[in-house]
Amino acid sequence: MANEPPRGQLSRRQLLKGAGLVGAAAIASPIGTLVPSSLSQSEAQAQTASGRGQALETLTAAEAETLEAITARLIPTDANGPGALEAEAARYIDRALGGALASSHDAYRSGLAAIDSYARMSKGSPFAKLQPADQDAILRDMESNVASGFVPDSSTFFNLVRGHTIQGTFCDPYYGGNADFVGWDLIGYPGVRLAVTANDQRLAARLMPTHRSAYEYAMFSRKKPSRASVEHEMSPWPRT
Repeated sequence: MANEPPRGQLSRRQLLKGAGLVGAAAIASPIGTLVPSSLSQSEAQAQTASGRGQALETLTAAEAETLEAITARLIPTDANGPGALEAEAARYIDRALGGALASSHDAYRSGLAAIDSYARMSKGSPFAKLQPADQDAILRDMESNVASGFVPDSSTFFNLVRGHTIQGTFCDPYYGGNADFVGWDLIGYPGVRLAVTANDQRLAARLMPTHRSAYEYAMFSRKKPSRASVEHEMSPWPRT
């Protein structure tokens, strides 16, 4: 890993170490929090996210821009490789908020508005328009629970977004994040393997990435509901 950044800046090492679940996230993200896209091609073309050309399913363009800026600082692009921005973690969150994470939708609407208000008050501009150092300072204020205007408080929203950003960076790409497998490549996870050779089992072996979603294999069903009910959002979806 690269050296820690100057005081006042975030690093991916700090964020991932605090979560303590990168390896688990790469292998199997919590099914209860994942939702595949339900938009038709025409709907996807009609709704695009700010600056990235992504389909929006739940958030407004302004909310998506703010969320994308947050995720980009939580797991930033650095000398180790791409981060949450390239993994399109914000797209994953947008999709999940329309389904299994629907109970967090109000928290995101309130929290994203609060972070922009706090950014304007403390730095003079909306969060997405600030320089990275100022964005990091605001996120540190949130993490330490000194940022004002959040319900119930800023650290609660910070931890919520951090957890979902990690999921979106390291989930199976089928769910809208980990675009181009950048999250798996970052931590050296090679993907699902249905057969393991003798050479693969060597302790020093470097496994070549498959760059395949688990749902490209016939043994995994794609027949998932496009929208999971809020009442059952913490339960795994049944196989169909």
